[in-house]
Amino acid sequence: MRKVKSVRVPRELETLDLPAVLRECANYLRDLESATLLKSQGNRAAAEALLKTREADLGRRVGRLVWEARVRFGKTKGD
Repeated sequence: MRKVKSVRVPRELETLDLPAVLRECANYLRDLESATLLKSQGNRAAAEALLKTREADLGRRVGRLVWEARVRFGKTKGD
């Protein structure tokens, strides 16, 4: 694994709620574990359905957090 020395974040995302993003990722990991358990029990279809649904949900939720950060940036920029 390579270390990242610096990361450039667009000014619009300076107010991004990182703890919320991490919570969403933790929830996704928990669902991955559930899907693995379902698959090991022979319920492959349920495992795939869970992952497909959760991936879409994760994308929507993280996208909403990014959008909210951009809105906050726009409000502060206008002041």
